[in-house]
Amino acid sequence: MDQQLPRPIALVRDALLPDGRRVDVAIEGDTVVRIAPSGTLDAPATAAGGVLDLEGRLLLTAPAEPHAHLDKALSFDRIQPPLGDLGSAIGAWRDHAETMTVDDIADRARTQALTMLAAGTTAVRTHVDVLSGHGDASVDDATRGARALVQVRHELAGLMDVELVALAGPHAPDAHVEAVLDLGVDLVGGAPHLADDPDADVDRLLAIAARRGIGVDLHADENLDGPLTLDHYARAVRDWPRDRQYSAGHCVRLGTIDPDRLAEVIADLVAGDLGVIALPITNLYLQGWQHPVATPRGLAPLRALLDAGVRVAAGADNVRDPFNPVGRSDAFETASLLVSAGHLTPDEAWSLVTDGARSVMGLPVAGVAVGARADLVAVAATSLVDAVANAPAERFVLAHGRLVAVTEVRRSIAAVQPADPAARSAHPAVRPAHPAAV
Repeated sequence: MDQQLPRPIALVRDALLPDGRRVDVAIEGDTVVRIAPSGTLDAPATAAGGVLDLEGRLLLTAPAEPHAHLDKALSFDRIQPPLGDLGSAIGAWRDHAETMTVDDIADRARTQALTMLAAGTTAVRTHVDVLSGHGDASVDDATRGARALVQVRHELAGLMDVELVALAGPHAPDAHVEAVLDLGVDLVGGAPHLADDPDADVDRLLAIAARRGIGVDLHADENLDGPLTLDHYARAVRDWPRDRQYSAGHCVRLGTIDPDRLAEVIADLVAGDLGVIALPITNLYLQGWQHPVATPRGLAPLRALLDAGVRVAAGADNVRDPFNPVGRSDAFETASLLVSAGHLTPDEAWSLVTDGARSVMGLPVAGVAVGARADLVAVAATSLVDAVANAPAERFVLAHGRLVAVTEVRRSIAAVQPADPAARSAHPAVRPAHPAAV
């Protein structure tokens, strides 16, 4: 299919929904306005958009990525870091970061974002390092990553919603954080669990957010033991304005504390309406290296959080950098891991990478529902379980009601000749030869 992209779409024809219905979906601008049985809707003669005939492909809410690091993405091959835990990854990245230019960061970030868009992700929240070194860098050096990602956000406007978070390490001076925010970065972030006094660093970062009147998304308790910061964070923002988002990524320490303590922290999360972002791919890789026997899973306790009513999202975090040497830039991979490692149902897993992600990012509801934003992805699958299991490569991606990416697949496979019934009955135990013996 030769497509001129991006292309406004007024009618999505013959889409399969997860509940088994075949429907037509009418879109006006960036909004779904009508859903009807397949074959019953026609695009208005005056419609500004075209028709996309899905021919029975599965139509889903497009995923959103609530926790990425576009400034780090695709750096693994050039760094060649040692495989290892969080500490070794931080060290390898810190050494490399001193050599980066704004153009280098922007090139990798752009490539990664477009790869995610092609896979169906229409919104991304990305952390960007405040590159302060040990606190002795110049403001110009400290803002390299932010300048690169502000540029990429501008380039992708209309194709992908991009939120930027200032990731301030414990050694980043407040002045550097403020300089990054002055460039147009949206939220305050950091990793207080790495500080000598974690709660004090939480308070420092929250004070910056309060001065700026913006939201907060912290890396929280990315370890299997040690102190917790989540409850302190949740209590601190409990009475803060609700016109902005407060969330925490990783939260793997919650998965290792005793049930009574977990219940206390979850109560604080609910009271503070603090969103939790699970990151299975990266944390399953980074956590547990010091436990070669009965290695614990580096995951937040998803079932307990969901059952308590905490807003929960899930993302991929790092892709092919020192913190995660692999990753497919595909929310179907995240959803699959939530099923196998997090013990969620496929429906719950997909909800965490779509509705849950959009909730913690403060984005409008999207999907196949009247009044929802037309951020959609269509795949060649027969059901949601089929889609999560197989992650079909063929994709049609709509963002804000416009077709922004198309991936088509052509497959050829050798024909298999039907077995002769007489031969099969005469030799019931015969099996095909191993390919190596053919």
